[in-house]
Amino acid sequence: MKRQLLTLLAFMLIGVCAMAQDSSEKRYAAYAVGFYNLENLFDTEHDEGKNDFEYLPEGKNKWNELKYSHKLHNMATVLSEMGTDVLPGVGCAFIGVSEVENARCLQDLCDQPELKARNFKFCHIEGPDKRGVDCGLLYNPSLFTVKKTTLVPYVYELQEDIEKDRQTRGFFTVSGTLAGEHVSVIVCHLPSRFAGSYYRELGGKQIRAVKDSLLEDDPECKVFVMGDMNDDPSNKSMYESLGAKDEIDDVDDDEMYNPFYNILAKQKTGTLRYDGKWNLFDQIILTPNLTNKEGRRDLSTLKYWKCQVFRRDYLFQTEGKYKGNPKRTHAGGVWLDGYSDHLPVVVYLLKQM
Repeated sequence: MKRQLLTLLAFMLIGVCAMAQDSSEKRYAAYAVGFYNLENLFDTEHDEGKNDFEYLPEGKNKWNELKYSHKLHNMATVLSEMGTDVLPGVGCAFIGVSEVENARCLQDLCDQPELKARNFKFCHIEGPDKRGVDCGLLYNPSLFTVKKTTLVPYVYELQEDIEKDRQTRGFFTVSGTLAGEHVSVIVCHLPSRFAGSYYRELGGKQIRAVKDSLLEDDPECKVFVMGDMNDDPSNKSMYESLGAKDEIDDVDDDEMYNPFYNILAKQKTGTLRYDGKWNLFDQIILTPNLTNKEGRRDLSTLKYWKCQVFRRDYLFQTEGKYKGNPKRTHAGGVWLDGYSDHLPVVVYLLKQM
């Protein structure tokens, strides 16, 4: 199994953690996990019961095999490069994805040369979203072993919402083994900004309940919540409903740590841009057992190291009205042959060997 090995000296030089020098050289394995909103990865065929008509050859976007093949290649390029800033040639152990139409799209994605070279596989369960977009998980089987997959439905509480049949994306949960440890991943795509904050707050509460149930079954399980939250880290759905806090030392046992909070709050950058302002809807959030509070240096099990918003020059518009924004597949009805309106995110982990 390919793993990036880090010496204690290198570990200290890059300022990862305040750690007393040790006369013996210690080695660490690094792992990367990621999330990417693929922005409408549709095939060219109609799925019965789904409103996918704009992504058909005769639809508004004139979505044909040429455009679909370009989209697959573009997505695979990004996915294959995520995590390689630290782990060249290895990349991410697993990557949660959203806005994928079906299993065929994920299989076609894994068949792209960039992902096939690492034998990437996928997990997916067809969901109830009316437009037909789902969440899924791509993974490198040499690094991550899948044990169980579940799609926990998003449940509306108000009778008026139930009567409107507003079925939306559930919480795609995958349990498996990473670095010899039990981990679970909850991949999410919360209701849009048009739906109002209440519905994302409700989603945050439900994600928290899924996380709590996983820890009730196994308190040692390390849980990652990742997805397009359609809210920033400081919004109520994340900070209060889910309990995703901005500082490790402030995280209680029943809460989570959000390493992306301060990227937006302090660095003033994010994963998508609207009217010249950055938002950070794409997040990876961690249970406390994935972190070390101040003064601790326990790396005998997987622990959070650092995070990044993944950037490459080719992911951005270089001219025109939207210069500096992520380069989308379409804009203003024009096919740009781009990538996504969101940037990917990555979290790096360390474990002593």
